[in-house]
Amino acid sequence: MEESNGCVGESHGTARNVVLVVFDTARAKSVGPETTSTLSELATTGTTFENAFAAAPWTLPSHASLFTGTYPSEHGAHGGHPALEDDLRTLPEAFSNAGFETVGVSNNTWITEEFGFDRGFDDLRKGWQYVQSDADMGAVVRGEDLREKLQATRRRLFDGNPIINATNILYSEVFQPAGDDGADRSTTWIANWLADRDDDRPFFLFCNFIEPHVEYDPPQEYAERFLPDDATDEEASAIRQDPRAYDCADYHLSARDFELLRGLYRAELAYVDDQLERLRRALEAAGEWEDTLFVVCGDHGEHVGEHGFFGHQYNLYDTLLHVPLVLHGGPFTDGGSRRELVQLLDLPETLCAATGVEDPALRHQSAGRPIQPEEPTDPREAVFAEYVAPQPSIDRLENRFGDLPDRVYEFDRQLRAVRTSEYKYVRGDDGFERLHHLPSDPFEETTIADTEPERVSTLRDRLETQFEPLGALEERESVAMREGTKERLADLGYL
Repeated sequence: MEESNGCVGESHGTARNVVLVVFDTARAKSVGPETTSTLSELATTGTTFENAFAAAPWTLPSHASLFTGTYPSEHGAHGGHPALEDDLRTLPEAFSNAGFETVGVSNNTWITEEFGFDRGFDDLRKGWQYVQSDADMGAVVRGEDLREKLQATRRRLFDGNPIINATNILYSEVFQPAGDDGADRSTTWIANWLADRDDDRPFFLFCNFIEPHVEYDPPQEYAERFLPDDATDEEASAIRQDPRAYDCADYHLSARDFELLRGLYRAELAYVDDQLERLRRALEAAGEWEDTLFVVCGDHGEHVGEHGFFGHQYNLYDTLLHVPLVLHGGPFTDGGSRRELVQLLDLPETLCAATGVEDPALRHQSAGRPIQPEEPTDPREAVFAEYVAPQPSIDRLENRFGDLPDRVYEFDRQLRAVRTSEYKYVRGDDGFERLHHLPSDPFEETTIADTEPERVSTLRDRLETQFEPLGALEERESVAMREGTKERLADLGYL
């Protein structure tokens, strides 16, 4: 691959630093002044993109696209191969090579060195740990009662440094703030890092807040704000939150259950939005706010009962692909609200351009295009998304639940989608296809594939022009996963 010669630019309108914040599992339809007031305020003084779309509906492939500017079938990180290979340039590598200090704080187990996301970071921290350690005490955290917690402690305490493990257990079981899944301590760490920093270099800071992800467990005061008046936090907290079990018909959720779950989900968004405000204040206190391009996005969305799903697997509805995106500072100051189609994989080139970083390797591999500070004269005509492999696999679902409902076996397929401002077309490698006219069917409820064969043919050709044929993806060697990581991912509903 071509070697990059990055450099920091000084041209008018560039930003010195970049802060990239991901609200994990944040869908566009649920953000706004009521739930995310800080993000909405940033949107009024920065630039908000109302039609921003992820390239994949879940964390690993979406972050890989965000970091490399490539689609899942190009970067190869998906359910069948959970790793970002080292033959692609990453956004942190581009900034590191350009002389930036590069720091990341991840609260999602997928976004770690184990899966290839540490490349280019001077420091990539695990936000769920009070003391950074390779040993994960998540099994203790997940214990349903004291007996399970003690059993997990006995199994895990000597997996690495027992003193550090005991410290992490005490923090999670005794001192961790109620309703927080890492955002508070991540923001605190970042604020302290900014306050103590004496490095003259510009910095690239990445942070993933995972609170909007299952399980929705916001602090009580946030839950009370968003639950219906006739509901209690106790009633909502008692609802089982197991997306894979729900998809496999292992249990039922009523309309009332989903109403309460949506309240908890919105409360989680409000909580991380307040952490966003703390992060902004920390940048202001450090004297860096005016020199920083501040970017906030969701990595994918969420189904909370829509289309008969819970979670974010097995399909490419806009509920999972349409995400918030706000850029604030640098050339994106006072840009207003924009409606052209953009993709998260456009961000690598966009952030480099906004800071004057030149990285030919990243630019050469990228399928994205830099988002312009002004209204573009040649906006994207379409955005694309892929679902390469089910996660978890059908085999894993059978191992857990036994015989599965017929519809679950239909999920064992690759999916691709192309979306214009007017139409959305989804095609599977098993012949499945959907077509929606978005102005008249914005929630993708009724397919018109049978009545508009010419439109289907046109959009199918567009998919085939964009990608290799479905089913022809390169087979990659399976990636081994640490046992502690498996447990944490299972807790998040992935395994």
